[in-house]
Amino acid sequence: MRIFDAAQTREALPFERLIPALRELFAQGCEVPARHVHEIPVPGGGAVTSLLMPAWLPGRAYAVKIVNIAPGNAALGLPGLHSTVVLHDARTGAPTALLDGDEITSRRTAAASALAASWLAREDAAHLLVVGAGRVARLLPAAYRVVRPIRRVSVWARSAAAAQALADDLRGQGFDAQAATRLGDAAATADVVSCATLASEPLVLGRWLRPGSHLDLIGSFTPAMREADDDCFRGARLYVDTGEALVKSGELLGPMARGVFAAGDVQGTLAALCRGQAPGRRDAAERTVFKSVGNALEDLAAAMLVAGDPTDPAAT
Repeated sequence: MRIFDAAQTREALPFERLIPALRELFAQGCEVPARHVHEIPVPGGGAVTSLLMPAWLPGRAYAVKIVNIAPGNAALGLPGLHSTVVLHDARTGAPTALLDGDEITSRRTAAASALAASWLAREDAAHLLVVGAGRVARLLPAAYRVVRPIRRVSVWARSAAAAQALADDLRGQGFDAQAATRLGDAAATADVVSCATLASEPLVLGRWLRPGSHLDLIGSFTPAMREADDDCFRGARLYVDTGEALVKSGELLGPMARGVFAAGDVQGTLAALCRGQAPGRRDAAERTVFKSVGNALEDLAAAMLVAGDPTDPAAT
């Protein structure tokens, strides 16, 4: 079994390769059962929450991502989240590779947003607003630049220092990047607004968003989390990565409960877009919204891109 550390995993997943790999596997499809969630008690109090996320291509590859969330790690000076991906030969069950799950998760998440934007953002979209300054937020400009002519990037975060640091880093990558002090002003001029935060209350207000803009919502992956208010959805065409978003994300559960939109109003999933079964943007004036919660298919696609298809002799 080969081992790919964080640096090796990152190096093997440039967005120019990862985005097409996601498009191909979403179009093809694979088996993605429901994730397992386990609480592992910690002596002395607290618990580690462990998520098991499997996906497989019958006769080819089988991947399982293990995500361990340990809130008590902060007191130990350790990261609160650790994840790994194990890739197997789906014919024999033999493990073929162990990969850094944190790198796979962050990169495939940004790549999925960019993949959706390849159908939903205007073709001339050049100004990206990134809301957040964490691991995924830092990757969004590079991912979006693969599918749209992004030149200008605004960064807003609760920490002004973090926003400024990210803007400085993005300028080194060739972007015209600035930290935004007023979120509403930045949102009002952006072609694409991409949110990657852990917010539990709306940060982005629909009244700020201009016609023709695309809103990308990454952060809300539990019923208690939200990044956008109800007005962000009114009058917009809504897409999701998978149907799981409709039962998992507070971003959608709250507005649906209040009658802002119904599940049937969703225009399509990422798989439907990739297969040509759902229409993307229809004109330059409409607003679009994409909500993602993550999918183990993306982990499998990324793992195979790093380590190769276990059934291919060249992969070993």
